[in-house]
Amino acid sequence: MADSAGPLTILHEISFDLAPRESVAIVGASGSGKSTLLAIVAGLDTPSGGRVWLAGQDLFALDEDARAALRAAQVGFVFQSFQLLGNLNALENVMLPLELQGRANARVLATEMLQRVGLGERLRHYPKVLSGGEQQRVALARAFVVRPAVLLADEPTGSLDFATGARVMELMFELNREAGTTLVLVTHDPAIAERCERQLRIEAGRLLG
Repeated sequence: MADSAGPLTILHEISFDLAPRESVAIVGASGSGKSTLLAIVAGLDTPSGGRVWLAGQDLFALDEDARAALRAAQVGFVFQSFQLLGNLNALENVMLPLELQGRANARVLATEMLQRVGLGERLRHYPKVLSGGEQQRVALARAFVVRPAVLLADEPTGSLDFATGARVMELMFELNREAGTTLVLVTHDPAIAERCERQLRIEAGRLLG
């Protein structure tokens, strides 16, 4: 990346492995590179060098379409801003990744997952009439419904009050255990980070451990 002063290095020689079913927190101050690292792990941002291996494939050796297909099959996302589609109701938002995979039973699976997160009575509701906590639960249902190998979460409680955030995080860890997913979580909250099996601390773009 470059700015008016020339090349800008955000991350420096970061290397780590993720084990199946492991939960890992990425922690560090604002601007340290946490979200950039998560975006590179997902193949959403392209690094100037290095490799990211997912399901035995080097993400950046693939073209954009192949990378998107691999990501759709293997990775789930939960964002601070929910990222729900406002023109789709809760059920349709959760059905969407299943439909993109061509799953014939998308409606059944999405309904079951929304019931699992306590929104069985809110299937037809649109994001604008759902509370922040409800929207994040829809986002969790959408992320987990495809049973991804890896779930990437970027400050998933950042837009929620403390009590609602705590309930959402409890649900996230429950779903993660049930699905056997590898969880990679960016957070500023030490209490959330402590719940993960391992912490990766980023400082000024460098991995401290």
